[in-house]
Amino acid sequence: MLTRRHFIQTTTALFSASISSPLLANSAPTGSQRASWDAQVTPPGYNAATSNPWGVHDRFLPRRVNANEGLVPGDIHVDAVARYLYLIEDGGTAMRYGVAIARGNLYEPGTYDIRRKAKWPRWTPTASMIKRNPEYAEFKDGMKPGPKNALGSRALYLYVGNRDTYLRIHGTPQPKSIGGRASSGCVRMIMAHINDLYPTVKVGATAYLYPADNSPTART
Repeated sequence: MLTRRHFIQTTTALFSASISSPLLANSAPTGSQRASWDAQVTPPGYNAATSNPWGVHDRFLPRRVNANEGLVPGDIHVDAVARYLYLIEDGGTAMRYGVAIARGNLYEPGTYDIRRKAKWPRWTPTASMIKRNPEYAEFKDGMKPGPKNALGSRALYLYVGNRDTYLRIHGTPQPKSIGGRASSGCVRMIMAHINDLYPTVKVGATAYLYPADNSPTART
C-alpha cells in the first residue's frame, strides 16, 4: 500500500531563472496559437522563484530542494497534505511546485504511469463529472483548447497499466485554487509552472500520489 513519508528535505530556493485566436471546435491549435497562449499565461519578466501575480502563498512558488536518497530521477511525487509536487532530479535534488488537489473523496492516491503528454489539450468531462456538475453538460463533446480550458496549458495523463484513469496533472485557469482542494480528481498547477515542468517530464515516468489525510505535514 502506498504510504506518504518525509521523502523531501527543503532548502533555500535555488531555482531562478496577446489575444486568443478563434478556434474551430474540432481543430488542433497551431504552433503560433500555442505560442500566443503561452505568452498570455506567462507574467511579464517571469521569474519562477519570485513572479506571483496570482497572489498565492510564497511557499507554492517553484523551489529546488534536496531529495532523500533512493528516489528515481524523473519521477513525480505529490504530497497531498502540504500541496506540493516534486520532480526528482539527478544529483539528489528535486523541483518543488505548489498544487491543488481534488475536493472531498475525489482525490485518488496511488501509483500511476505517465503515458501521455499534451500541450494546450482539449478537455472532455466524464459522465460522472457531468452528473456531479450539470453545468459541464455543455462541454460533453469537449472544450476547445485555450487559456480558459479546464486543463490549461499542459497536461500529463495518468494511467494504471494500459487503463486511462482520467486523472491528470494539468494547468488551471483558476490559479487561486492552488493550495486547496478544488478539482474533480486531478492535480492542478499554475500554468506558467507546469509549462516549466512539462519538458522535463518523460512519458513512462512514475507519479506517486500520496494520501491526503492522516499524515504529518511536510517540513517547509
